[in-house]
Amino acid sequence: MKTISTDNSHGGTQGVYVNRSDVCDCDMTFAVFLPPQAKGRKLPVLWYLSGLTCTHAVMDKGEYRRLAAELGIVIVCPDTSPRGDAVPDEPDNWQFGKGAGFYVDATEPPFAQNYRMYSYVVDELPKLIAAEFPVDMTRQGIFGHSMGGHGAITIALKNPERFSSCSAFAPISHPSVSGWSKPAFQKYLGSDETRWRAYDACSLIEDGHRFPEFLVDQGTADSFLEDGLRPEELRQACETAGISLRLRMQEGYGHSYFFISTFMEDHLRWHARRLGD
Repeated sequence: MKTISTDNSHGGTQGVYVNRSDVCDCDMTFAVFLPPQAKGRKLPVLWYLSGLTCTHAVMDKGEYRRLAAELGIVIVCPDTSPRGDAVPDEPDNWQFGKGAGFYVDATEPPFAQNYRMYSYVVDELPKLIAAEFPVDMTRQGIFGHSMGGHGAITIALKNPERFSSCSAFAPISHPSVSGWSKPAFQKYLGSDETRWRAYDACSLIEDGHRFPEFLVDQGTADSFLEDGLRPEELRQACETAGISLRLRMQEGYGHSYFFISTFMEDHLRWHARRLGD
């Protein structure tokens, strides 16, 4: 791990780091906010997964550090995809390739060599974080936005023993059928749609995966609401499975970080209550 930068913030430290990823076969950049309490003990860790076109740095617009410092929570922000000149990409397609890893482990060439974001976020990066930072890995939460909300919910459903909490802002709830994710799934995972179910929140719930509860905020003025995000389908899946879902439709809000920053405090406090002391 190499340090790119560190800055003081709200009594803590905001750092940006890079590691050579074996699973993604490239250098990966990530950000970690350490609150001031980290100087004396291990703290709970909250993973934030970003959306399409974003990097580890987009969470800077989330206005989270002041409250994370108050609550004593470490925030880790991975990148959204592998990077580098050797990584295959579709530069003119913002819904696929670099910036659009969808938190899956690709199986189709030429993407299978690098696009293994599920394994990077679930296995490789947590091992590095546990080794290098004062975190209590028995107290982990996960949340995210849009594509990252999809990633957070699917990862929680597949790893319920690891995470104490999960929430999302405007998640892609049913990516197997959504217009802006279905083409990416086909390129990453192949034409057999039964293989897509392992990375689809609604399908995972239908197939028996469970998580105790979710908090989801969704703007009613979000231009991606009907085709891309489909929150009502997540509501129906959770109701059928008996999963507690608090779905808050926020009147007049869109898809941007103006929306996310408005409700960030609610999410951080919600996670803090479940991560405990």
